[in-house]
Amino acid sequence: MGGSYLIAGRNVQSHYLALAVLTSFGLGIMAVRAKSKPKIQYSSPPPINSSSAEEEAFIKEFLKLADEKKKENH
Repeated sequence: MGGSYLIAGRNVQSHYLALAVLTSFGLGIMAVRAKSKPKIQYSSPPPINSSSAEEEAFIKEFLKLADEKKKENH
């Protein structure tokens, strides 16, 4: 194997340093890519396809309550 370096009072072999550098570089790229993804903004909600007016009213009320609960938590 190759040589070793004295880091913080311990001998560290060069291949461990190479793996640490490559891992750090890869994690850095992943972090940058994760932050740059744009959130999808929908212009209008999808249509409600229900079999009856009662079912449609129930769905609308449920969605309204879910939005209110989400706003309370955030």
